[in-house]
Amino acid sequence: MNDAAAPEKRLVLIDGSGYIFRAFFALPPMTRPDGTPVNAVFGFTNMLFKLMQERPQDDLVVVFDHGRTSFRNDLYDQYKANREEPPEELRPQFKLVRDAARALGLPVIELEGYEADDLIASYVKKAREAGEPVVIVSSDKDLMQLVGDGVEMWDPMKQKPIGRAEVIEKFGVGPELVRDALALIGDASDNVPGVPGIGPKNACQLLTEFGSLEGLLANLDKIKQPKRRETLRENAERARLSYRLVCLNDEAPLPQGLDELRRRPFDPKQLLAFLQENGFKSLAGRIEQLAPAAEAARAERREQGEKRFSTLTSLSELDAVLARARDLGRLALDTETTSLDVSRARLVGVCLAVEPGEGFYVPLAHIDEFGQKRPGQLDLSEVVQRLAPVLADPSVLKIGHNIKYDMGVLAHYGLEIAPIDDTMLMSYVLHGASHGHGMDELAKRYLDYDTIPYEAVCGKGAARIGFAEAAIDRATAYAAEDAEVTLRLWQAFRPRLLEERMLAVYETLERPIVPVIADMERWGVRVDAERLRRLSADFTQRMAEREAEAYRLAGRSFNLGSPKQLGEVLFDELGLGGAGKRTKTGAHATGADVLEELAAQGHELPRVILEWRQLQKLTRTYTDALVEQIDPDTGRVHTCFSLAATSTGRLSSTEPNLQNIPIRTEEGRKIREAFVPAEGFVLVSADYSQIELRILAHMADIKPLKEAFASNVDIHAVTASQMFGVPVEKVGADLRRSAKTINYGIVYGIGAFGLAQRLGIPQAKAKEYIESYFRQYPGIKDYMDRTKAEAREKGFVRTLDGRRCYIPEINAKIPSRRAYAERAAINAPVQGTAADIMKRAMARVWRALRRELPEVRMLLQVHDELVFEVPMEQVAAAEAVIKPVMEGAASLSVPLVVEIGSGMNWDEAH
Repeated sequence: MNDAAAPEKRLVLIDGSGYIFRAFFALPPMTRPDGTPVNAVFGFTNMLFKLMQERPQDDLVVVFDHGRTSFRNDLYDQYKANREEPPEELRPQFKLVRDAARALGLPVIELEGYEADDLIASYVKKAREAGEPVVIVSSDKDLMQLVGDGVEMWDPMKQKPIGRAEVIEKFGVGPELVRDALALIGDASDNVPGVPGIGPKNACQLLTEFGSLEGLLANLDKIKQPKRRETLRENAERARLSYRLVCLNDEAPLPQGLDELRRRPFDPKQLLAFLQENGFKSLAGRIEQLAPAAEAARAERREQGEKRFSTLTSLSELDAVLARARDLGRLALDTETTSLDVSRARLVGVCLAVEPGEGFYVPLAHIDEFGQKRPGQLDLSEVVQRLAPVLADPSVLKIGHNIKYDMGVLAHYGLEIAPIDDTMLMSYVLHGASHGHGMDELAKRYLDYDTIPYEAVCGKGAARIGFAEAAIDRATAYAAEDAEVTLRLWQAFRPRLLEERMLAVYETLERPIVPVIADMERWGVRVDAERLRRLSADFTQRMAEREAEAYRLAGRSFNLGSPKQLGEVLFDELGLGGAGKRTKTGAHATGADVLEELAAQGHELPRVILEWRQLQKLTRTYTDALVEQIDPDTGRVHTCFSLAATSTGRLSSTEPNLQNIPIRTEEGRKIREAFVPAEGFVLVSADYSQIELRILAHMADIKPLKEAFASNVDIHAVTASQMFGVPVEKVGADLRRSAKTINYGIVYGIGAFGLAQRLGIPQAKAKEYIESYFRQYPGIKDYMDRTKAEAREKGFVRTLDGRRCYIPEINAKIPSRRAYAERAAINAPVQGTAADIMKRAMARVWRALRRELPEVRMLLQVHDELVFEVPMEQVAAAEAVIKPVMEGAASLSVPLVVEIGSGMNWDEAH
């Protein structure tokens, strides 16, 4: 029998901001494969991992400064004013050390307006009130004020503890007088003034004699040395100011409670991916040795978790859960249905959770192998009746993952959900397109939890069954887990939105758009099936004509859809473009860029192939597919808008994709003619005019462009005039077209090669055009350089509203990848800001129409355009609401202009 007592669990608060600087200067330069410096990250990660091994029973938390300013700057504007900017090689490592801590499964704490020291002091206070001992990992002298009963420090560089004896050794006084000593001594690194001529030795003598700073200042007449006495008298207020500056604010709001800081096993796969990305091979090897034990711990935890999921089989049990939701003010929910298509999905069951660690499933429509309803299920109408008041209760927050889908499903039963939070969108705001936002992936990454796979309940392949056919006991673990995991993701992401200053993006742009999109998907858009069939026949005939023309030009028949056969014809037989480009497999490249280049050189066959491909795409994607996607119950097409799929915040459309219908071609416009309003209604299109150019003019502060927009003149003619030295009234179509191509190309970071291809001019001439453009508008070049530098430093750029657009390969060693990333970095703030403006406009227009014209329906959002279905007699009234709201969706130094039109089909309205 082992009588040794288990070691006491401690809260270990790691001063991340202090350690990264020490690690940076202590270790030699290191870079990862893409050239990013990582010496501080390596030291930081190594220290954290070592601490985790040495303190397996303790809760480890990493605390950072949020920025360079805090409330102390309000007290003294020169606080930290003499600090130099961090070294260039250190800046990209600030984000990476936070990533390292999260990869190790450790909480990361920071808060705007407070330094790490204040947060550490506040957590020390809270932990000691709870009777929990604390270790502060830091050698920062300011934190020595906190050493005392149940609180010690650990110097990670010298690998030794700092207790009361060590504090006295350093200052000559105990921790209770460290603040007084610092007020007298001052601190050159933080620009804390102190009292001139008073060093540690003198401060110790004075405080030992007079007991405190105020005791000293109240007894200045007792100081024997005249010069010291006068110095103290003259600088008494400086000392008091310094006393306030070195004070640790232990009342700082805590971003996470103590219960949220408890130790969790790390995810070996996530950690290994981080270490490998940064080239930390030795650390990766050590982690791999520990992986089996971590996997076993996770499996055990999951087994325990599955036991906490239960089936609700009585209304009294459901009422009890809903009552708890009202008491706590929150309810995580999910729906299990018959289809992923929200317009056709019907309820099979409802999943609920109110507290982490338990989840509930309400089965409603499970059937056996004979198609009979399984016993033990509640009546759908009674469950709907119970849910309705809670789902509509403004005091109960409803939490979902992609809750737009659940809102659409529950709307079939007359249920409205408000207010809501969406963990998918929280993750999207925090992480952008840096990874996926499916619940299973997020649970793995951020909760270290393996969710039950769908196949474990419903099988796979030919033996796969629908969820309604699954046994209720098996369905319960899977379904209730969804709601419980969603609740835990909410608890993990919600404080991070505040910590990382992303709450406004979520609250003002993402969350308000959810009910808007749910409505749009539910309404759908009416499509004229007969017109599409006629178009399909026309396109098919024209494809046959292009095919015959291709055979004639090639001198033989071949499969136009085969890249291999096409490459042989173009390059081996006809010898177009020399040897041509090759794919990785050695075959001839025949992509659109290759064919466009050949067509620009005057070759007919590539042009014919491009036309044939366009017609084939339109037929397959739209004229044939749209007919199949018309809902037989509504006579409409119900597209799905993806809210978390793009790197810039733009919405995307799938099943079908209505955002890629070409609008500059005759064929694309014909497809738009097939989108029609319901009887008695008209389609109204509201389109932002040149919004990205307007945003660029604002962001880059380009005075000539801003003046042109303010005067509502032809912006492309103005650009042509200023670039080519021609009066605006004499700018011809060719010059205007060139200026327009450059204007829009610059937004996308176009180079000389790309511009030459678009304008059909020599590359040297295109280079001259771009250089002329930058001379005319130097602010654009400054903006581009500034944006690329920001991307290289942080790994992301921001929109005007603060959305992060991640640029993963901005520091890539391969020049082509790096150049592509730089172009993306230039465009992302502009395109992302346009997306943010559109989202804000959609939410505001939706609310205004519900209030003033509830019969008007918002149907589609396509890039810079919104499409509405409006009763014929309300067109003027609707336009009077829509246009001013959209134009007022952002405050820029240039006006936003919305062009609005109406018609009996989409093309006519646009």
